[in-house]
Amino acid sequence: MLLKKIIIVEDDIFLQDFYKLFFKKIGANVSIIEDPDELVRSLEKEKTDLIIMDINLRNSMLGNKKIDGLKLSRFIKLNFGHLHIPILLITAYALSSFGDNVFEDSLADDYMIKPISDYNKLIEKINKLVYVHDER
Repeated sequence: MLLKKIIIVEDDIFLQDFYKLFFKKIGANVSIIEDPDELVRSLEKEKTDLIIMDINLRNSMLGNKKIDGLKLSRFIKLNFGHLHIPILLITAYALSSFGDNVFEDSLADDYMIKPISDYNKLIEKINKLVYVHDER
């Protein structure tokens, strides 16, 4: 797998550790960010090939407004759409529990339910999103 730059937006410290180990094993260049404002600054400064984002960002603020992963995904797509960065949402809940069109409203490219037990499926989704991204 040839990956360039992945940003993971996750506020759970245990999942952050999981992601660090997992992506180190597959040789990916990963940054883990908790703060949406830091994410925006990073997107403004460096090329990013993929964002993996938790939907339930409990204490996250963008500017001075509380924001979850769904709204943050939409914000990124609307404000950084010209960068064509794919977003993979990660959630512990079925997206239907949030409402009928929540996935479409987030403008994300794909999603995955956690706990992640099929690591090959995660790698497959990442490769697909990065490959589609490279084709643009």
